[in-house]
Amino acid sequence: MQRMMCKGKIHRATVTEAELDYVGSITIDSKLMKESNIKPYEMVQITSVKNATRWKTYAIPAPEGSNRICLNGPPAHLFAPGDLVIILSMGLFTDEEIEDLKPKVVFVNEENEITSVEEHDLHLPK
Repeated sequence: MQRMMCKGKIHRATVTEAELDYVGSITIDSKLMKESNIKPYEMVQITSVKNATRWKTYAIPAPEGSNRICLNGPPAHLFAPGDLVIILSMGLFTDEEIEDLKPKVVFVNEENEITSVEEHDLHLPK
């Protein structure tokens, strides 16, 4: 059996752009992608902190240090510059793989600069 698990998250990022006339996707600073274990073209879920709107799309890297978080295509109707979002990456894992899984949570400031990175242990307390 496989389970859908969180493997990485960017917490409370600020949307910097929303480009309606684009094919689709979310553009994310490549440093944020690396730190949160998001690969180029990987499917991610974006959730608005303001109104709980959710969107799933694929991630494309922006230059490292650009601090870009840009919603491209249809989600530009749902997210606007200045909105806070949570970007979640998930994966399917076997119980054996879950034993070694340590999801990373990347915390950022208002400029999408990393303030801290936490690695979480999935083992239940006894």
